[in-house]
Amino acid sequence: MTHNRNAEVSFDEWRDLARTDPEAFEARRRAAVAEAIALAPADRRQRLERLQWRIDRERERYRDPLAACARLSCMMWESVHGPGGLVEHIRHLDARWSGRSTRDLPTARLLPFPGRQRAASRDGSRP
Repeated sequence: MTHNRNAEVSFDEWRDLARTDPEAFEARRRAAVAEAIALAPADRRQRLERLQWRIDRERERYRDPLAACARLSCMMWESVHGPGGLVEHIRHLDARWSGRSTRDLPTARLLPFPGRQRAASRDGSRP
């Protein structure tokens, strides 16, 4: 297993750095995140980069770190319990392994939305 410099920094060091030099803390935090993503398997990096982008945008929305933390916690729970989340996938796998029909799982009706060109042609505007 590869050990990187950032993984060896203790919580107390991170806390002290955040208190004494927030800009250096942020630079080190970004480097640690980038390093973790770079060490991930190649087929997962793009998804991790997108997730980190979303996390960064949520953090920017809230000045209060506790509020940002609460929002990120909600995002995590949505990915577990929300539509297409971990719980839904586990139920689907359980149904397949137990021989039950996946038709018994919750479904949703898909709503058709007109394409850009069809919608634009109705109101006379161009896409």
